[in-house]
Amino acid sequence: MACRGRRPEHGGPPELFYDKNEARKYVRNSRMIDVQTKMARRALELLYLPEDRPCYLLDIGCGSGLSGDYLSYEGHYWVGIDISPAMLDAALDREIEGDLLLGDMGQGLPFKPGSFDGCISISAVQWLCNANKTSDIPAKRLYCFFSSLYSVLVRGSRAVLQLYPENSEQLELITTQATRAGFTGGVVVDYPNSTKAKKFYLCLFSGPSTFVPKGLNGNVEEEEAGESRFTSGRRGVRGHLTWRIPYRIARRGVVRKSREWVLEKKERRRRQGKEVRPDTQYTGRKRKPRF
Repeated sequence: MACRGRRPEHGGPPELFYDKNEARKYVRNSRMIDVQTKMARRALELLYLPEDRPCYLLDIGCGSGLSGDYLSYEGHYWVGIDISPAMLDAALDREIEGDLLLGDMGQGLPFKPGSFDGCISISAVQWLCNANKTSDIPAKRLYCFFSSLYSVLVRGSRAVLQLYPENSEQLELITTQATRAGFTGGVVVDYPNSTKAKKFYLCLFSGPSTFVPKGLNGNVEEEEAGESRFTSGRRGVRGHLTWRIPYRIARRGVVRKSREWVLEKKERRRRQGKEVRPDTQYTGRKRKPRF
């Protein structure tokens, strides 16, 4: 259920709007890579995972796997679910390390109970506030999503869902359905006084609440993520859609397939306990084609 890009000319479900032609637009913008990486890093911080072991995480609205790239960088295993076949094809082309699943989160998450140690989502949940068909009832789809999410999480774990609510009523609708499903928690707002850097993170606990983290504040270099809206033809409900970060240039300017990129990938695999060949002077060197 990934939400990305600029203002579409029409409403409609994301799986139709984000076709192959549209998906190609979200794989070449280095600024957006940086924005997406920061979102994923902040969501992972708010999960408060143990530092001494890798975790098994769920990425909802994974798109082309850019948030998942950061999870892999930090040494975690992950599964991504998205409703757009074209975006998942882009993830496969990028050879991401997570597993991928095509699915509609509004119909529930098809995993066994207690499968995941945590969950992140970047700008996806607000899609459930949009009614694309007469049979779509946002409150029911939200409840179906949150009840299944509660089930697939290990008890006591967290889910951090970054979202763009259109107004307080929409945010209340989302949080009410999460509470009905059994979650506790609250909303963390980073940079609340900034018009461009302001971000909402719904922090959910699948067990007793411990504490809701404080949002970031102070000075921040404001950079506007590509922002768009979608409108329900039946109910007139709106939500914000944002960026999908491309991948040609990796985090911190590391070029994909370069020696530095290969060394980082091998180090991640070592942290995950996988068997990796030793580094040599030939690591990451481009080989000449054989004839």
